[in-house]
Formats: sequence, C-alpha cells, structure tokens
Amino acid sequence: MSAIQIVCAVAVPLIWGYQFVAIKVGVAEFPPLFFLALRFLAITLLLVPFVDRPTRRQLGPVAAISLFLGGLNFGLFYVGLGLGSGSMSAVAYQLATPFTVLLAWPLLAERPSLATCAGVLLAFVGVTVLAAEPGQSANPLPLLLVVGAAFAFAVSNVLTKRYGPFDPLMLMGWSSLLTVPQVMLMSLLLEYGQAASLVTAGERGWLALAYTVFIGGIIGFGLWFWLIARCSMVRVAPFGLLLPVFALLSSVVFLGERMTPKLIIGGLLAISGVGITQVRPRARSI
Repeated sequence: MSAIQIVCAVAVPLIWGYQFVAIKVGVAEFPPLFFLALRFLAITLLLVPFVDRPTRRQLGPVAAISLFLGGLNFGLFYVGLGLGSGSMSAVAYQLATPFTVLLAWPLLAERPSLATCAGVLLAFVGVTVLAAEPGQSANPLPLLLVVGAAFAFAVSNVLTKRYGPFDPLMLMGWSSLLTVPQVMLMSLLLEYGQAASLVTAGERGWLALAYTVFIGGIIGFGLWFWLIARCSMVRVAPFGLLLPVFALLSSVVFLGERMTPKLIIGGLLAISGVGITQVRPRARSI
C-alpha cells in the first residue's frame, strides 16, 4: 500500500470510530431502524441524481451489496448498538476483520501471509483486552446482533472486491437507494413512533444524522470503497481493528468515559498488530 492509501486506511476507522458516538446519540432520539432509513434516504437524494447508473452487469452485485452492507450489516448493528454499550459494540464489530480475511482466502484467492495472520491475532488480542473492561451488559442479544452485523459487513467487502471495481459514489448512492425500502420495512414492522420522532428530535439528534450521512457515510465509505478497488482485502481489512481504539477515544472525549490502563494497553496492541499486517514478506533469494 502507498503512503496515501495507508493514511486513508487509518482515516476510515477514525471516522467510523467517532461515528459510534453519533449513532448512540441518534438512536436515543429516533427509533434505530428509522434513523438508519433516514440516513440512507439522505445519501440517496444527495448522490443518485449526480452519479452514473450501474450497468446491467453491475446491478445484481450492487443489489447483493445493498442487502449485506445496508439491510443486514447496518440494520443489525444499529439495533445492537441501541440496546447495548458503544464500547462493547465497537469491540464485537472487529470480528469483521477476521471474517473478511477468512472469506477472502477461498472466494478471492487472497491467501494471508504469516505476518498478516500474526498481526490480526495480535490486534485481536488488543481488542479482547478492550472487551475485558468492566461494566458491560450481561444480555447477550446486543452482542449477537453486532456479531451478525460484522459477518454481513465481511460478506459485503468480499462482494465489493470480487465484482468490482465500482465507482465509489455510484456504489454508495445506488446501494443506499436499494437499502431504503429494506430498513424502512423493518422499521415499520418492528418499531413505533417514527413520525413523532421527526417532531421531538432535538438539535443533537439531527447533527448526529448529519455526521452519519456526510462524514461516516459519503466520506467514510467513499474512502473504503476506493481502497477495496485498489488493494487486496488482506491488506485493507486489518485497519478495521483500529476502529475500537478510536471509538473508545471518542467515548472519552465526548461522553466523559474514563481512560484506563486496559484501554491504553489494548489500543497499543491493536495498533501494533495492524502495523505488522503491513509488513511485506521478503523475496526469497535464489
């Protein structure tokens, strides 16, 4: 990976890590799935009129990506985050990285190197240290929902790589358009108070929605799709393990959570592990 690609790969988990605070604020003022539907509707209106339509060959893969990335990944994640803690959700979601690396091996023929395996393992140890923070809920449902979201995100990554490259803004706009009816239907079946939330939501809720649309959505996923099109998944995916580091930092800065030795050690391990995944194997001498 080039220097600019590495900078972008670090910027994505930073953006998404701080988005945990925005989502937590947003789902406190809107029903979670309805908040998600508003997010995808806004992205659709901002992008679809200005980007190319997918070709006939691209339409099927874009629809599949919208299902796994939009309906399943975001749907399960928003509900799980709404029911559970932000820090635990950030940690559990890191299963997306080993899921992606494992799926890329048989489906993309991208065999991970020993350095990549060692780095993922070390970073995941760091994530486990972060998960050992006290005070987490004993209810397993939020955790299971987020794990399901992580697997769906991994599938969407592999689909994006296998059937791409896609124009990032085209993929984001049209997958968002196809995702809106999915999450809106789930919201109508599982939630209530959607119309009332539009009236009662305060400035914090609308600012949270704006962050998820412009920063987390258009910028974050635009960079992510750009990286997937240009780099192997075993190179890009491990950067996702930095997400809980930034999510916990954002919780300290904006939610007043306390920085503890476990958070520091776990964060350093995760960062070190991601660094190891970027070590290029030496060419064998003849």
